Amino acid sequence: MTTARRDPPQTRRPELDAIRALVVVGLVFFHAALVFDTRNAYYVKNAQTTEATTVVAGLAVVWAMPMLFLIAGLGSWHSLRRRGPAGFAMERLLRLGVPLIFATVALLPVPQWLRLRADPAYQESYPRFLPRFFDVRLDLSEFPFIVQGEHFEPGHLWFVVMLLAYALLLAPLVRWLPREPGRRIRERLSAAMRTRGAILALPAVPVALITALAGMEEPFAGWSRWAYLLFFLYGFVLASDEQFRTAMRRDAILAVVSALILLAIGMPGFLIAGEAPGANPFTDMTALAIAVRALYGAAGWCCLVAILGLLDRRRTARNPESPLPSAAPGGNPGGPPPAPRAGLGRRLYGYLAAAVLPLYILHQPILVAIAYGVVRWDATMPVKYVTIVAASLALTVAAYELVVRRTRPTRFLFGMWRRSRS
Repeated sequence: MTTARRDPPQTRRPELDAIRALVVVGLVFFHAALVFDTRNAYYVKNAQTTEATTVVAGLAVVWAMPMLFLIAGLGSWHSLRRRGPAGFAMERLLRLGVPLIFATVALLPVPQWLRLRADPAYQESYPRFLPRFFDVRLDLSEFPFIVQGEHFEPGHLWFVVMLLAYALLLAPLVRWLPREPGRRIRERLSAAMRTRGAILALPAVPVALITALAGMEEPFAGWSRWAYLLFFLYGFVLASDEQFRTAMRRDAILAVVSALILLAIGMPGFLIAGEAPGANPFTDMTALAIAVRALYGAAGWCCLVAILGLLDRRRTARNPESPLPSAAPGGNPGGPPPAPRAGLGRRLYGYLAAAVLPLYILHQPILVAIAYGVVRWDATMPVKYVTIVAASLALTVAAYELVVRRTRPTRFLFGMWRRSRS
């Protein structure tokens, strides 16, 4: 006798595609702000900088990239059930591995070369720089970034590297682990979620511990690579039972309050922990640094519950049917969503939902190239910032529309191996 499985209905959650598009477009604003940030060592720096960007960026990074990993995990559950472990792994290799290799060769050296060109004494041409960029070695201790070099770096493609590595780890894990123990664990967790606040407290503790003890990696938007792995696995588990989603809707307001309290305490503490000469709150093992990192980790999870819960409340109030989660950039298990039938806003949403991965790959090399010229202007910081953002958005979308979207080979190279109906 088999036990009936309680899987969520197989329909789409378009708000998750909207979140993906919002985060990727928001990265243009975020990376443009780093040009003017006092603390961050971005590729191109303006002569005049400000610390105001640190606070604003902190309010965004606490939820944005963790959300992409969580949504990727949600989509992985459904993709694995449809394709099986082998099909899932092959789909991820095509959708993420191909654009990763192509972008590493064609785009990734550009920002690093422009960083060096910012020094007037550096006169090396781009063709001469390329062999030095690709002078690499393997270092398994830096997993998943096993390719290392003096000038080589994953750049903004660190997200794609992590997502691909975690997906390829998940496929054999699902295949080899016994199903019955996993089903029992899932049912116990689902039962625990009926207690108010459990969806906040139980997942927040591991996130807080990893963030506090493993530290925070500033190049990866302020989160540890292992915290991102946890968010990815959380998404996979959350998609497995409707009770988790119900708990998020129920506790959405509690999550908002909790996130605000934790951020109100943790953000000032984070700034204080970094004031001492040589102090680094991202990695220091002082009591204050550990405490504020733990608060930051817990706040991040509360933000995710708040955002998903509130959006789900709004959607289910308008349409009681429960939709299927999609994946993060390049990880949509069923391809981009069907194009909405009317309305400029809906058509724009459909366009961006299909373009998320190419826009993510293209945006930073274009932005750094634009900023390289703009920082030399005799203009105020607001004028330079608006110029960098506007030009970067326009050229990134133009590159996607004119270079990527229109031919089958370029679509394949950017992970769009299934033609969009948008």
